[in-house]
Amino acid sequence: MELKRSGSQLAGIGPAEYYTGTVRIDQVVDAPEPSRILAGSISFEPGARTAWHTHPLGQILVVTAGCGWMQCWGGPIEVIGPGDVICCPPGEKHWHGATPTTAMTHYAVVERLDGKAVDWLEKVSDEQYGAGPRAS
Repeated sequence: MELKRSGSQLAGIGPAEYYTGTVRIDQVVDAPEPSRILAGSISFEPGARTAWHTHPLGQILVVTAGCGWMQCWGGPIEVIGPGDVICCPPGEKHWHGATPTTAMTHYAVVERLDGKAVDWLEKVSDEQYGAGPRAS
């Protein structure tokens, strides 16, 4: 068994190539082989978001704080908040992030396939993001 103390894991700012706005990524789990699990706590400042992306083995998000948005390609923008669990199937094109006025933090859990956990695509445009969620 290995104990990793709080603050001992890698942390940094999400690269501008894959994120819009300020995003902090704190590594939680980077399990050694034969495990394929990778997990992090990702915090999005208001207006910050991922680029469109897919995961070869899917992704699980658990929102822990704030209010955010997520969208699957071709679908509506959904509002997400603390306690919400989002299960993205393998290969589903999607994005997630904060609302324009509220920060959001979630845990993201993925598995690597042949060493790869994510396939980054184009950035979410300001027009796509600005559409916001539809009124219910």
